[in-house]
Amino acid sequence: MLTKLSSHFSIVSMQFIPRKLTAELRSAARAFPALIVTGPRRAGKTTLLRKVFPRADYLLLEDPDLIARFRADPRSFIEEIKPPAILDEIQHVPEVLSYLRTLIDGNPERKGQWFLSGSQEAPLMRGVTESMTGRAAVFQLLPFSCEETDKVSLLNGGFPEVLGHPSARKTWFRSYIQTYLERDVRAVSSIRDLATFRRFLALLASRCGQILNKTDIAAPLGVSVPTVSSWLSVLEITSQILLVPPFYENFGKRLIKSPKLYLLDSGLACHLLGIESKEVLDQSPFLGPVFEGFVAAEIVKHQINTGHSKALYYFRDRQGLEVDFLLDLGDKRLALIEAKATRTPVPRHAEPLLRLNKAIRDYDVRRFVVHRSLRSQHDLSTMSPGVKAVSPDRLTDLWRA
Repeated sequence: MLTKLSSHFSIVSMQFIPRKLTAELRSAARAFPALIVTGPRRAGKTTLLRKVFPRADYLLLEDPDLIARFRADPRSFIEEIKPPAILDEIQHVPEVLSYLRTLIDGNPERKGQWFLSGSQEAPLMRGVTESMTGRAAVFQLLPFSCEETDKVSLLNGGFPEVLGHPSARKTWFRSYIQTYLERDVRAVSSIRDLATFRRFLALLASRCGQILNKTDIAAPLGVSVPTVSSWLSVLEITSQILLVPPFYENFGKRLIKSPKLYLLDSGLACHLLGIESKEVLDQSPFLGPVFEGFVAAEIVKHQINTGHSKALYYFRDRQGLEVDFLLDLGDKRLALIEAKATRTPVPRHAEPLLRLNKAIRDYDVRRFVVHRSLRSQHDLSTMSPGVKAVSPDRLTDLWRA
């Protein structure tokens, strides 16, 4: 018989904080035989699945003994598992999906039987496409958002263990990067020079909020542009960066066509930049770009946590007009967003929004300046008609306004 890990567990770093994705998971478990949750390492995937589905048995497929037993006799291994069951870190044995497909097809009416998680989205999705289409609902879990807990901050980001022990953030991020390099990077790539890849991470942190220029990144590292492209792909696969494309309509203007680059977690970005305190962050030339990335991540987290696809864009034309973010709200509604790392927004912060608004036709346009105040206290409509100021914890106002 398989040795199963207990379904009872404790969260030593912090009290369990409900995740916004919970409702989507429970709904999908009533409609699909399997659920798959991807996302960056240590984002809370295992904790969430075990909390939402406490009666499910748990197997960690990172365990060398379990991997060896599966590969020795995969059919017997799977048949010994009594669902419902959580299979964690399945990227180590992606072939498990084809065996699960056979079990699911034998009794397709049984829903909510298999709960799978993994830290490498692209390899998992290839397996899902090949084996689990129509049988599994797929979700992505990112680190905590401001909407989920007020513990999230620009300096600390949203990883659960950092929020639980913020005083140990420097040690945690250093260990996280080492683990990420040794496990995730090597698992999805043939990268041998991990030291240069570590420098690559730090260089990307210094390029947050900029238009992606692969040549500019490759030169100081002494690597080729194709190498940079490959490494960026690794970071996307492992959910470490966010590439924001230009908006798909040009509004009669000549546009910049390359994406903007952000690290998905502001705490990790600060660590890579050597920013270890609020005082240093407040004086840093990187405050603005880090805050801009923080806002982008918060928007994407809300989209994903409510069952929607990532759909965030920016606008920049060749005459220099730039708006940080455009958000397609559906039904010909569009939100224009400027992210400003200030606690006191002023009318000039809204000028790019108003200039672009003049060129937009056939959309109901809403305009926002996102700023650092703890709560939204300013309404720019008195100074710039139709422009509202919101703080990151109130970003859901973008969808309701």
